[in-house]
Parts: sequence; structure tokens; C-alpha cells
Amino acid sequence: MEMKHNFSILIEFLALQCLAVLCASQDFDFFYFVQQWPGSYCESKQGCCYPKTGKPASDFSIHGLWPNYNDGSYPSNCDPDTQFNPSEISDITTRMQKDWPSLACPSGDSLSFWAHEWNKHGTCSESILDQHDYFAAALLLKRQFNLLQILKNAGIQPNGQYYRLDSIEAAIRGGIGYTPYIECNVDLSGNSQLYQVYLCVDASGSTIVECPVLPRSKCGSRIEFPPF
Repeated sequence: MEMKHNFSILIEFLALQCLAVLCASQDFDFFYFVQQWPGSYCESKQGCCYPKTGKPASDFSIHGLWPNYNDGSYPSNCDPDTQFNPSEISDITTRMQKDWPSLACPSGDSLSFWAHEWNKHGTCSESILDQHDYFAAALLLKRQFNLLQILKNAGIQPNGQYYRLDSIEAAIRGGIGYTPYIECNVDLSGNSQLYQVYLCVDASGSTIVECPVLPRSKCGSRIEFPPF
């Protein structure tokens, strides 16, 4: 009888362990992979400061890889015990300085920006991606396609001109195969400008997918693409 009781306890324990693993694997449904245009960041009320490594390239840079739910909500700050550790990404730091620079003031080395992204967003996907793999996944996603070149191929240049929002969306959809979400901000004169491009990525952090949900657009029908 005691052996049967112990066996029952073992089965319950294993079931709970399996349930815990299952829950951990379903902490979120997909990622938003977000790239920002530095010219629009700088041409806004907040302004910008170049990182200590110098002016970033005139290219879209990574803002973040953000876990989300299919209903439009998202988890955040999921594990305060797993804080950002720069030594975990020492082998990809040079690449991150190029592709994931901070433009916030005062000028810095981007570590606080990366720490914010990991602590707020990355910890919510650590059941799938540890700290190193989280940042590496975003770098690999950026290398999959050249967002700026896709727009240039469609005649959309960062030259201060205004372009139709639907033309920008169509160009990216044609170049990548999936519908983007375009986020706008405003310049010092109140003009709507191309700020960020969202693409959706599966929960493994490796494959672009069609977005199950998109934020509500605040862009005008024609938006500026400022130089940088």
C-alpha cells in the first residue's frame, strides 16, 4: 500500500513538472521585431545623442524583440532575478554597437539600453532564449533583410520627402513577404514621420510570420522620411 502511495505521489510530481514546462513554453505567442529610423528619433522633441562609439550608420537600427500575446497585450519584467549581464554578450558586443545603438541622451555605451530591453522584454522569453541567444536572435533577424534597401528599391528614400503610408507598407510587404506595422512620431514642426517598422516573428525568435495583431496606427496618409 505504501509503495502504491509513493508511486501515486511520484506520478503527481511528474505531472506537475510537465505542466510547468508546458506553461513555460507558452509564456507568449509571438515577438514583435522592431527597427527604428534614427533620423526620426533625432528629429523629434526629445532629440538624440550619438553613442560614444560615434554616429551610427544611416540605416534602420534595432529597437527590440518584444514577446506579445495574440490578444494584443504583452508580458514585461518577467524575471527580476535574471538581470542583464554584459559578459553574456561579449562575443557579439561589436555587432550590437553597430546594429543596436542607443540614441538616448546623455551619450553612453548603449549598455543601459540593452539592459532595459533584456530586463523588460527578454526575461519574458527566457524559457526559449537565454540572454545571449535573445540578442543574437535579433541580430540574425536584421541580417535576413535590408529594410532600407527594400524601401530604396521602391523609390522611397530618406531625403525629407513625403511618401504615402500605403506605398511604404506595400514596398516592405513586397520585399519581405509579410505585412509590417509602421509607427510614426512627429518632428519639431508637428509633421508625421516614419519612425519604426514592426514585423512579427514566431515564438522561436527565428522566422518572420504574418502578424496575428497589429497596434493601431497613428500615422497620416502621407509621412516624411527624414535624412540621417
